[in-house]
Amino acid sequence: MAKKNTSTGSDQLLTEFKALVSDTEELLQHSVELTGDKAEELRGQINSSLQRARKALSSTEQALLERGKEALNTGEEYVREHPLQSLAVGAGVGFLLGLLVSRR
Repeated sequence: MAKKNTSTGSDQLLTEFKALVSDTEELLQHSVELTGDKAEELRGQINSSLQRARKALSSTEQALLERGKEALNTGEEYVREHPLQSLAVGAGVGFLLGLLVSRR
């Protein structure tokens, strides 16, 4: 479930950044003609686009942190429930890495 939320969050983030870039390019093209109050309005629009992107980034960051914590908890739980199997897997991986390093 966390993976789906993260995927959806990253899709939303990508969409938000594409929209931000598009909006910013459009606003910058119009900024050449603008002075005074219109320039202030343009800065406000750019700022609001940046705020939306920051919010999207923050929510995606939270989803990734939650997913990482879930993975860590799952790993710790498995090691606690199966200590001998975990030790055997760790020893096997260490042995294989040792073989690979010694061949070089």
